[in-house]
Amino acid sequence: MTKLFSMLFAAAVGLTVMLPAQATEMGMMSAAKPSGQMAHAEGVIKALDTKAGTVTLAHGPVQELKWPPMTMAFKLAKPELANGLAVGKKVQFEFQAHGMAAVITSIKIIG
Repeated sequence: MTKLFSMLFAAAVGLTVMLPAQATEMGMMSAAKPSGQMAHAEGVIKALDTKAGTVTLAHGPVQELKWPPMTMAFKLAKPELANGLAVGKKVQFEFQAHGMAAVITSIKIIG
């Protein structure tokens, strides 16, 4: 009986390890993390922290996400996106949202 239990336990552990890997190979599960939703908005730069790679924007509504106007910090996808930015400048930007966290992928001064 103990030997039978050991064999069943080993089979169950083996299936637990093996099935997710096979499902991924068959396209039933994605190994990649889902990406965030792309959105765009306009806003005014309130703060810029090049060391941290963040920009704080007072932005208008974000239609794609149904966000109201607000002021929030955004992470910059690449440090060079901060080039030419300054507090008080009006910008147009595109970002990838992950819940209430967001990463700016493009930004340009418009005023």
